[in-house]
Amino acid sequence: MNFYNFYTGQIFDAYNYLGAHIEKKGVTFRTFAPAASNVAVIGSFNNWQPQNMNRVADDRQFFELFVENAKPGDMYKFQITASNGVIDHCDPYGFGMELRPDSASIIRDLDEYKFSDAKWLKKRTDFKKAPLNIYEVHLGSWLTNPDDEHGWFTYDEIAPKLIKYMKENGYNCLELMPISEHPCDESWGYQNTGFFAPTSRYGTATQFQKMIDLFHASDIAVIVDFVPVHFAVDAYALANYDGTALYEYPHNDVGVSEWGSCNFMHSRGEVRSFLNSAAAYWLDKYHIDGLRMDAISRILYWQGDENRGVNGNAVDFVKTLNSGLKDRFPNCMLAAEDSTNFKDVTKSVRDGGLGFDYKWDMGWMNDTLEYMKLDPLFRGGSYHKLTFSMMYYYDANFLLPFSHDETVHGKCTILQKMFGEYEMKFPQGRLLYMYMMTHPGKKLNFMGNELGQLREWDEKREQDWDILKYPIHDSFHKYIQKLNKIYIDNPALWEEDYDKNGFEWIDCHSESECLYSYIRRSPKQNIIVALNFSGVAQNYTLDLKKNGKYRVLLNSDYDIYGGNTPVSRKQLSTVSKKLNLELPAFSGIILEEVK
Repeated sequence: MNFYNFYTGQIFDAYNYLGAHIEKKGVTFRTFAPAASNVAVIGSFNNWQPQNMNRVADDRQFFELFVENAKPGDMYKFQITASNGVIDHCDPYGFGMELRPDSASIIRDLDEYKFSDAKWLKKRTDFKKAPLNIYEVHLGSWLTNPDDEHGWFTYDEIAPKLIKYMKENGYNCLELMPISEHPCDESWGYQNTGFFAPTSRYGTATQFQKMIDLFHASDIAVIVDFVPVHFAVDAYALANYDGTALYEYPHNDVGVSEWGSCNFMHSRGEVRSFLNSAAAYWLDKYHIDGLRMDAISRILYWQGDENRGVNGNAVDFVKTLNSGLKDRFPNCMLAAEDSTNFKDVTKSVRDGGLGFDYKWDMGWMNDTLEYMKLDPLFRGGSYHKLTFSMMYYYDANFLLPFSHDETVHGKCTILQKMFGEYEMKFPQGRLLYMYMMTHPGKKLNFMGNELGQLREWDEKREQDWDILKYPIHDSFHKYIQKLNKIYIDNPALWEEDYDKNGFEWIDCHSESECLYSYIRRSPKQNIIVALNFSGVAQNYTLDLKKNGKYRVLLNSDYDIYGGNTPVSRKQLSTVSKKLNLELPAFSGIILEEVK
């Protein structure tokens, strides 16, 4: 490893040097602990008796030791002697860890599994000109295993079940909530202790590799949540690793996050190299297709507070990280969860931006859900909550998210947010999703939303699959399936997402009627969408620029999906460039121009 590049934050493969590396007759262990007076390796291979490590000759801030007969599956820790005493730590670069509450690292052979996804990797895309419909999943609570004491399936056990479900439901990308090791189930993986270790809750590194391979064989992309902002405070992990604040800030005013975790000190080159390498590791060793980076606002601004100013060193880190990942994995997908107005988030680093492919449109999500909570009698006064997104939409490559964050902490589920009583929520939910899936931007939906689930997500319970025995939920689920497949199959809904030619309002000024209509375009297809967010049926005349014929792709009020309108294959025609529609309460229609 080039030590200069490590110290200046330019390394992206430190995991090939640091950590536990298997050789012919044993394992070489290496760790970076500049303030330690001594480091020893302890493990199942030496009865947990300390074997002192040697300082690396070329750079004495690193320690290494070859241990004969150590092998894959063995557990180990680094026993670090420093100013704060003697503390046993897991390996910051360890490729595996024990199941919580135990905390030892585990030697893993990352070359044991042989991938068969070369064709997928060759054709892989960042989806800019393709449909992208992401299904966000927490593996432990999507489906539980009755034969496991914790209720978990292994990575390779759950993969076929999840693949089948996603194919049936029209999703072409899986987003996994953080898969790196974490001690607390309730953190959902967002407070890590093992940035290079797939959580042992669901099996081994090899099983996770197999899972990704299976998804690629089914033409489904996989992205994972990556947390470059903060880490868990547990004393056995990164915190005060060598007796000093090696990875974190030494001062609490910026060193402790709002969640009580430790903030990474992004100005340190060693920390940058650690995070660069952690991000690249998942793309390299597991063939992950991209990263959704969590809480980016907390990197861009000190403590995420715009009033405290931009954290320049952290912004530089993000640029280096993204440009380095794109250099090494050109077609990987990088998405930012960012709720700020920071400029040029999705512009390339070369052109002065942060280098993300996508930015979550938190403004669209908040405005839309606030609108849907309103009594329909008063929606007219907030009419432009649904038009405002197009005022700024082309400032970035936006992705529309209905994520896990919107189904917890008393916020209610997506369907539960709809105004009114139980049965009134379903037509509004169908309308909401039609608006989402036809609005420009890539899509993300959290598991359970597609069922019309009314219970908030709980990481300890599987999804409420039993509700599908109720016709109203089953119909809603089938509607989402159909809507997703219409999205995937129609280029006008995605091919020109980030080109102004891809969208045009027909009507965005029917405030008192709560009616909206627009055109989605691709080079070979035109689609018209008309939406009625009021609680009464309305006749809606669209003024178009030319005469034409249109076929109905979907009506959200079709009786087969829980509405009242019989399915019809009748074509609609304009008269004097006007298209007359009848829209039931809380309904929408998708029309394709017949050429």
